[in-house]
Amino acid sequence: MAKTAIILGATGLTGRILLDSLLDDNRYSKIKLFSRKTIGISHPKIEEHLINMLQLKTVASDFIGDEVFCCIGTTNAKTPDKGLYRTIDYGIPVTAAQLCKQNNIKTFIVISALGADPKSRVFYNLTKGEMEETVLSLEIPKTHILQPSLISGKRDEKRTGEYFFKQLMKVINPLLLGSLKKYRSIHPETIVSAMIWLANNEFNSKRIVSDEIKVIHTKKSI
Repeated sequence: MAKTAIILGATGLTGRILLDSLLDDNRYSKIKLFSRKTIGISHPKIEEHLINMLQLKTVASDFIGDEVFCCIGTTNAKTPDKGLYRTIDYGIPVTAAQLCKQNNIKTFIVISALGADPKSRVFYNLTKGEMEETVLSLEIPKTHILQPSLISGKRDEKRTGEYFFKQLMKVINPLLLGSLKKYRSIHPETIVSAMIWLANNEFNSKRIVSDEIKVIHTKKSI
């Protein structure tokens, strides 16, 4: 039976690639999108819910599906207020996971970040780490947390600092060997490939770092 997937963050770089991939995947008959703005395309598989993402619990009755893919994330530049930043980067994924638990959705796959650590003194890493801990505590049967390094690719929004860092990483990537390989930048298509494979196959690890994401991507059995 064809499945229903839920995507949070389909208007972002990785989320949009994920949407396009699922639209082309015959295993999925419906893609539910929850976001604050429209994706801007019409497709018979798409069911779009335009909402205040900070009030995700209010649409619990619509949050029904087989798998949830969470690609939510903000930046310091876009959200300088730390309280609001935490509400987005911690609050939305955690609420989505709670709705999975409530509605008996057994697969939850979320993008976090390399370096996520609930004990970190770096606010970004701390927030991601606390999100991971809370999500895992809900014990959704098929939970996978992806921890990519810097995500390459062209974004619609302008991120000047990130752009220059991406250019620098193109030079540094070949020098990162052995245990440092996980710090190489990663393509969003690679992340998407791994997410879909994980949703459709058994894999024991809950937390999956960047170089492991690339290994899963090479399986090509999605």
